[in-house]
Amino acid sequence: MNKKVSSVLKYALWIAVAVILLYFSFRGVNWKDFGDALRYCKWEWVIVSMFLGALAFLVRSFRWRMIITPIDPSTSWVTTFNAYNICMIANLVLPRVGEVVRSGYVVKHSERDAEGKHLVTMDKALGTVVMDRVWDIVSLLVVLAIMVALMWDRFRTFFHSDVMAGAGSNLHVGRWAVVLLIAGVVFLFLCWLFREKGSIWARVWNFMKGIGDGLRSSFQMDNVWLFILLTALMWLIYWLMSATVLWALQGIDTSAMSPEMAGALEKVNQLGLVDALFLMMMGAISSVIPVPGGFGAFHTVVGGALAAVYGIPFEVGLIFATLSHESQVICDIVCGATSYAFETGRKGK
Repeated sequence: MNKKVSSVLKYALWIAVAVILLYFSFRGVNWKDFGDALRYCKWEWVIVSMFLGALAFLVRSFRWRMIITPIDPSTSWVTTFNAYNICMIANLVLPRVGEVVRSGYVVKHSERDAEGKHLVTMDKALGTVVMDRVWDIVSLLVVLAIMVALMWDRFRTFFHSDVMAGAGSNLHVGRWAVVLLIAGVVFLFLCWLFREKGSIWARVWNFMKGIGDGLRSSFQMDNVWLFILLTALMWLIYWLMSATVLWALQGIDTSAMSPEMAGALEKVNQLGLVDALFLMMMGAISSVIPVPGGFGAFHTVVGGALAAVYGIPFEVGLIFATLSHESQVICDIVCGATSYAFETGRKGK
């Protein structure tokens, strides 16, 4: 099959998944109550959440630069900041493509060596991106451990009935993952074994070596504690983004809403910072589903989590999810467009 046709079909498939998830999430919604909740929410807190989203991009850019610096010390935080912003706007169109886009952006702005080659090559850049995401996974596991320790009594049922049951019903997925891992190791061994100069095996091996160099760069940083501090700050910002959206829905006027919606929003009033931490984690987990911009996946996962753990109607969870997700999408677009305009202006000079 033509590669371009295959890409189009894959993109169409994930768009269809996003549409289906949105349809099943929003069907049966009382649109009057939904609209009233959005109308009367405290929009100043939503704006604060968007500002925090832009700040998180900046912190991420500093952290990613620390991973790249051992490869090319000349890489500036402006380059990594613009690369990440453009990455996010690209992911709104094609899931996961943004990681390639930001890698290419950094390569383009990398210094050249004596032979005229970029210090940061595409394979090394992709390696740093993979390592950036690995640190995200490690951080998420730490957040999960903290959350469980703080509120195990509340989340026990959720983890036993939803998380563990889901894991048990998907053991075959884990088996396939092991098979693919073994196949990957065997393939790499073959590339190393038959790495004669000019052969396809050698090209693949050299590309994988470049990715390995990018992965190793995170262990060659000058200031590991600063990296850890930036990582903690980044997740603190994500936590506050979740909390500010909660605050936007707390204490709002419910007199014009149905008794059911008013009662559900009363439950939202009882949620605090630890609950915001849980919702942040659920939002992060939803990003595993590769739909464009997280549409549908975020709404389904976060709305379902509020219903499963707190007994808050799914419709109210959708209001929280819509405010969180769509405000961040606007932030992505504004930051991405600004960085793209900056890059276009720099080209014109």
